[in-house]
Amino acid sequence: MKYSRFSGWLVILMAMMFLSCAKESGKSFRVAVEYHKLDNGLKVVLSPDPTAPIVTVGVYYNIGFRIEPKDRTGFAHLFEHMMFQGSDNLGKMEFIKLVQRSGGVLNGSTRFDFTNYFEILPAHKLETALWAEADRMKGLKISQDNLKNQQEVVKNEVKVNVLNRPYGGFPWLDMPQYANTNWFNAHNFYGELKDLDAATLEDVSSFFKTYYAPNNAALVIVGDFDSKQALAWVKQYFGSLPKSELPAKPDISEPKQEVEKKVTKTDALAKRPALAFAYHMPARNTPEYFAMGILDQILVQGADSKLFEALVQKKGFTGELTGGINYLGNMFNYNGPMVWMADLIHDPNVAPDSIMAEVDMVIEKLRSEPIDQETYNRAMVKIRSALYSEITSFYGFGTADLLASFAIFDDDPSRINKLEDEFKKVTPKLIQETAKEYLRNSNRTVLILQTQTSNISKK
Repeated sequence: MKYSRFSGWLVILMAMMFLSCAKESGKSFRVAVEYHKLDNGLKVVLSPDPTAPIVTVGVYYNIGFRIEPKDRTGFAHLFEHMMFQGSDNLGKMEFIKLVQRSGGVLNGSTRFDFTNYFEILPAHKLETALWAEADRMKGLKISQDNLKNQQEVVKNEVKVNVLNRPYGGFPWLDMPQYANTNWFNAHNFYGELKDLDAATLEDVSSFFKTYYAPNNAALVIVGDFDSKQALAWVKQYFGSLPKSELPAKPDISEPKQEVEKKVTKTDALAKRPALAFAYHMPARNTPEYFAMGILDQILVQGADSKLFEALVQKKGFTGELTGGINYLGNMFNYNGPMVWMADLIHDPNVAPDSIMAEVDMVIEKLRSEPIDQETYNRAMVKIRSALYSEITSFYGFGTADLLASFAIFDDDPSRINKLEDEFKKVTPKLIQETAKEYLRNSNRTVLILQTQTSNISKK
């Protein structure tokens, strides 16, 4: 499901929130964080902000497509759809109607390491959202008809988004499969059609009982609410839900890459060739991890980035360059091996080797000498701006997303207020050392997407 946008009065309210933040210029931006754990293991994060009369409620389950069953690719995503098919007290699709009739919006998504569901509502509807989320955590209505229906929905989604469109899956779905070697990181997480067809009611029931339990979840509330009352409602509706027996987490580690990989893929629907390249990331929360966040700003974020200047402005190989850490989210909301990646669609008369030669020139300079002070200062401003933009995005959802991620991954949602300081610790020397170790060709995978025409002409 895609995140929807809404306008009108909520846009005005968000403008008020940004103005409120602006008044605090000169001071470090702080997110209110209250952290609780229920006896059944549910992690509860409260972040009150009375600026605007809205609330965002997010429930994050610590299960994504990375560790879904090996013979059920796409199952975590399929199950996300099942969560809208009814619960003990709400029939099929009634959850959606309940939120929309209350003046709110909702959605859900499956990512590498979590599946999330959220609602954004007028503040006085907080109890309604909590009751509804607890109701489907308590008991999902599972039937063969619902399963069959959603199998077809997801299969059609795969066909529309990947199989039957140009550049479908490039490079967000393709690259992890080529760059990684561990199945958990390298499988087709959108789902093979045969695997989606093979899912059974027993699979769905077992998955729900195992992973959709309070001791495998984080509940986050952001916005205009009274903390004491909100926590009382959380305990009332979620407190009696039973724990599950969680299986041991599989080994998701990736071996160190020592040889560059080059892969060519033909896209029969694409009109122009494309290119993507990816480097394995440092481990989360290490100094090098934060340095890679700054390298991302230096290399691909914005028209002043070095690769944009080299490939777009100087050489004219393409009109647009995309890149970043975690194409399915941001650099904070994943919990396993990840790549930093960039991609572009380019002119047919440009050879991939010519593009990569320019990339090598830009990156080698970062590896061979420290960046100058001007570049460092600009990158620090950009990373700070990007962080604040993430936190304040989408009517409170950006804050909820980071709080939930840090709760389920690190057991520390207050990390949201430590990120800026972590970036400030990064020095030009560390940036160079990180580039030397992680932006080396032997740590890189290059994916060349050629058109059907170019493939035929080569023959």
